[in-house]
Amino acid sequence: MKAIVQDGYGSADVLHLREIDKPLVTEGRVLVRVRAASVNALDWHSVHGGKMIQTVSKLMRQPEQPVRGVDVAGQVEAVGAGVTRFAPGDEVFGGAPAAFAEFASAREKGLVLKPHNVSFEQAAAVGVAGVTALQGLRDKAQVKPGQRVLICGAGGGVGTFAVQIAKALGAHVTAVTSTRNLDLVRTLGADEVIDYTQEDFTRRTDRYDAVFDVAANRSLSEMRGVLKPNGTLVLAGADRRGGSAIFTRIISAFARSRVLRQRIVFYVANSNQEDLLILKELIETGKVRPAIDRLACASSADRLLRRQLESGGPSGPEGARRNGKGAPGDRSNVPAQRGRGSCSLPRKRSGSSKGRHHHVTRRLLRSARAEVRCGRTMVQEDRASLGARDATRA
Repeated sequence: MKAIVQDGYGSADVLHLREIDKPLVTEGRVLVRVRAASVNALDWHSVHGGKMIQTVSKLMRQPEQPVRGVDVAGQVEAVGAGVTRFAPGDEVFGGAPAAFAEFASAREKGLVLKPHNVSFEQAAAVGVAGVTALQGLRDKAQVKPGQRVLICGAGGGVGTFAVQIAKALGAHVTAVTSTRNLDLVRTLGADEVIDYTQEDFTRRTDRYDAVFDVAANRSLSEMRGVLKPNGTLVLAGADRRGGSAIFTRIISAFARSRVLRQRIVFYVANSNQEDLLILKELIETGKVRPAIDRLACASSADRLLRRQLESGGPSGPEGARRNGKGAPGDRSNVPAQRGRGSCSLPRKRSGSSKGRHHHVTRRLLRSARAEVRCGRTMVQEDRASLGARDATRA
């Protein structure tokens, strides 16, 4: 089968489209025929992390995995012994290591049935970004109806989910994003939208019960300054400078949270079937809709991945984009996971362009016939052209 394989670390040039062995169907595992997979921040850090990623993987005793990708949507091809929730032919979404391939092997608990009202591409943009936003707002910020929530990096993979989930929790939502993402974020339900290229949100007099920071490019002091005295700052994004910058921010947050009334919380999302089911319900009831930045066929996915990963990385929890001095770059799932049509996560767009919650969902198409349907334009840049293509298929 075809898969996008990583050889080494440092830049997206280490990614290559190759033929590898198809995963075996083992006990407790589900073999998924991949219909779509999305890029997010995890992929950016895996490619650029180098020795730090290697060290963390060894400490956690994780097996070396050269194929990138985590978020996936597709059809069950086969199930291993002990699997009871799924059968061949079921349409599913969720998480699976080595998702940038024609087939992926997932734990039974890592998948749920795909929402009936979204495409495979949209479903593939949910995973990491959706779970990160849900757990950060519901569990860490403990958002209640009527509270005021600020989301910094609202146009990225995690950010677009965060806007919608905060609204579903009953909050008044102020979203900080770039000029290019203003219209998108408004359609996701934000009560107020701030264009950080035109206004410094930290200079406003408004104060918030919770700040959900995906961008991770403003100081902790600046972020605390927009909180109410007993408010909560949730750090959902990792400093894109990587390495020591990430750990310095975490340590600083921990130290301050011990002596301040304001809570500062850093966390790593824990993907689980229960939260995927909640996200599925939110999608099916119309309270949440995944956003996509752009699509690509399997034959060009490695080139698109390189472009996305080097253009600023994923924007959501997954990757981050930096947009100018002091600007809170949007993050997304590098898959260009975006609120519409990702992401989540980080996308996620180029360094100068403002990151979106675009889980840049790229189609890892499984056959030559499927690739032909994509035509010569291997990367679809806008939703209008995607809609036209879908209409033609219908």
